[in-house]
Amino acid sequence: MRLLIVLLLLVLMIGGAIYGVRSGAIDVPPDWNPWATLDVNAEPNFLTRYKLGRLSKSSELCQQVLATTNIEYERVDNRMTGPACGFFNAVRIQKTSSGVNKPFSLSCRAAVSLALWERHVLTPAAEKHFGQKVATLEHFGSYSCRNVYGRANATRSQHATAEALDVAGFVLEDGERIRVLKDWSAGGAHAAFLRDVRTGACRFFDGVLSPDYNAAHRDHFHFDRGPYRVCR
Repeated sequence: MRLLIVLLLLVLMIGGAIYGVRSGAIDVPPDWNPWATLDVNAEPNFLTRYKLGRLSKSSELCQQVLATTNIEYERVDNRMTGPACGFFNAVRIQKTSSGVNKPFSLSCRAAVSLALWERHVLTPAAEKHFGQKVATLEHFGSYSCRNVYGRANATRSQHATAEALDVAGFVLEDGERIRVLKDWSAGGAHAAFLRDVRTGACRFFDGVLSPDYNAAHRDHFHFDRGPYRVCR
């Protein structure tokens, strides 16, 4: 009986603490508060993925967070473009922290992941390896109403709902160009940079595929927000 009472008191104490944090009655720094809004500029920690997950459940919260980034975009109307294809809470991106070779569409949650990756992975990696920032992000596209690998008997690709982006390379501020196809196996700073930005993307995206995955990705990185976790 005494043990039951102790356990009940512990449950009440824990429940009270959770309520206190959620309601704001107990002051916890936002970085360590699971219910605080995601701050893209804050140093990522073990709660970052949880906060990213919350954006998948709330279009309004996702748009609120995306508006705090330096991505230039316009909202895309929700619409179906084919069987299991279309846009939901998506945006048309004109510019990220870098320029882009052409505008592209992404779901809001994928766009927030992109902003986190650029802020905490891409920019630091470029400064580490080359002493400068990335001026242009070169990509092969994002939205495409198709199955995985374009196969007739496959499931829909994450591209079919604008949840994925294929990154082909980067142009540095001094004009130097780094391409996945040319530089992944070349060795040196270019290859080390590409591996850093690939591996770092796994912190913020669900699916990250590179030339290490298969030949179909020999010339680009595939980043997506989807149902499966893979980093290769």
